[in-house]
Amino acid sequence: MDKAALERRLSRVAGFEDPSVELEQYPTPADLAAHLVHLADVQRDLAGKTVVDLGTGTGVLALGVAFRGPARVLALDRDPAALAQARQNERAVAPDVPVSWLLADATRAPLCVSEDAPSREETTVLMNPPFGAQTGNEHADRAFLATASEIASVSYSIHNAGSRAFVEAFSDDEGGEVTHAFGADLDVERQFAHQSSERAVIDTEVFRIRWE
Repeated sequence: MDKAALERRLSRVAGFEDPSVELEQYPTPADLAAHLVHLADVQRDLAGKTVVDLGTGTGVLALGVAFRGPARVLALDRDPAALAQARQNERAVAPDVPVSWLLADATRAPLCVSEDAPSREETTVLMNPPFGAQTGNEHADRAFLATASEIASVSYSIHNAGSRAFVEAFSDDEGGEVTHAFGADLDVERQFAHQSSERAVIDTEVFRIRWE
């Protein structure tokens, strides 16, 4: 399945029925999700790997990954309603590999401890974490990056525009390196009362980080 076909398949993913502004529950558009998955696939970060989607929401990134031959896909979210929608989306999208949907706080690593747990080198993270745009929730994405640095050798993440200096400084402090960075438009429909227009385009930045 090429990137265009993957985008069409991911367009079946339904968004949040009752999104939480506190959790910054904005859906990841199908075109951006397909592009991110395609980049990770080209970099050989998906096939045969355990791929973890931190803060999966309604599951679009996890479901995209599940078409790229991973060993397994784990998708975490703290919102049970979001996970219920994600499970419905899995039935609609019908990925090649089943996704394990986990009710868990993605910012509290380690996520699991067992003898058969994958090594960091065998684990990739894809995520669209909260940007920390809400008062009292500043730098919420920092905790997601911290988890990624603990469990994975590579992570892909979407952040608010203007985050490059922060992401590079954080990854340097944790022994990581930003290997790819690019801007992307996040086109979202009106979801919250404070939004004045029916649609909004949010400027974002996407990063691939190699963690040592």
